[in-house]
Amino acid sequence: MAATYEPIATQTLGSAATDVTFSSISGTYTDLVIVMNVLTSVDGTAIQFQFNSDTGNNYSNTLLEGSGSAATSSRQSSQPDMQFSFNVGGNSTDPQTAIANVMNYSNTTTNKTVLARWNSATGGTYPGVATAVGLWRSTSAITAIKIFPGSGNFNTNSTFSLYGIKAA
Repeated sequence: MAATYEPIATQTLGSAATDVTFSSISGTYTDLVIVMNVLTSVDGTAIQFQFNSDTGNNYSNTLLEGSGSAATSSRQSSQPDMQFSFNVGGNSTDPQTAIANVMNYSNTTTNKTVLARWNSATGGTYPGVATAVGLWRSTSAITAIKIFPGSGNFNTNSTFSLYGIKAA
């Protein structure tokens, strides 16, 4: 990682889990980066985020995905979570690798945006690459991030790392 990235926390699952949460996130960085390598119990399930335990319909996202033979796009607004990946997804043996950049997460005057990109192995049921932009309509500083699959569980050996980006 670049010298401006500072590791905050890493979680590697020793058993299946319905979600992973990073909490008590300090406001000392300009941005956050989440790096995930996930295995799921359900093929092609979405990866979803919630911030600060907000389950209200305050999230929107736009997704672009491609499998090499087809491309799709979708848009969702006024959702109870921010969804990343729709048709592209790992499973119990083919991981989904994703990186999400959370911009201006500690700013208390703007809504929060996330840029994400991910891919899943070519041997999986839903191989491909994708990118997304998400919006959390809140000016609250992000102090907790819950990550969960759209259905099923994250499987053993899934990893989640959170980095802070220092001011330049």
